[in-house]
Amino acid sequence: MTLLKVDEMETYIGQFHILQGVSFEIREGNITVLFGRNGAGKTTTLRSIMGFHQITKGNVTFKGEQLNGQPTHTISRKGIGYVPENQGIFHHLTVEDNFSLAQAVKSDTQGEKAEWMLALFPDLKKFWRKKSGLLSGGQKQMLAIARAYINSEHLLLIDEPSKGLSPIMVEKLMESILEMKSKTTVLLVEQNFIMASQIGDDYAIMDDGKIVHKGGMESLKDDTDTCRKYLGIA
Repeated sequence: MTLLKVDEMETYIGQFHILQGVSFEIREGNITVLFGRNGAGKTTTLRSIMGFHQITKGNVTFKGEQLNGQPTHTISRKGIGYVPENQGIFHHLTVEDNFSLAQAVKSDTQGEKAEWMLALFPDLKKFWRKKSGLLSGGQKQMLAIARAYINSEHLLLIDEPSKGLSPIMVEKLMESILEMKSKTTVLLVEQNFIMASQIGDDYAIMDDGKIVHKGGMESLKDDTDTCRKYLGIA
């Protein structure tokens, strides 16, 4: 079942035409990975879905309902969580306080989801009263994902979670995202092809503001020409 559909989406930032007819679908219960070189438009795609950038043409529909034109807080309350590239945590607050703020808008499932996040990311429980700014890069990313998941019922958008992390931490984080698939649907922006291709079900490749290739992840692993052309992977 299609959970999110992006159809011919176009977005300008100032005078720059960043997204030029982006189209792809996210299937419920899957991990979809958005690949592409720096500047391809991946982050702008996530931010446009979330309403941070105005969509000038095309449509984004979530569970059959049009999202474009709605404010970010309304989109979020429909059950879509967003983890930005800069993580979006409160560095001056403790891990506990970050969790509390994530639960400011109450729902019946928040407590259960918070407990599951602490089980998935035990480092967060270990440093429960530590200022978030003092956590390691990987722990900050765990906290960012946990905060977003607590408020998302259906879909989680995650932007470049492996950036700047050690290989061991990247592997640990990807394993956790794969485990989250049992609870939610994920749209993952990632440049670490080796790790992302191991957990993704579907993929879309962006280049110069357009989707140039998409399909099932298993087919991409064997498509050396596409990987070389758009991802620089020999």
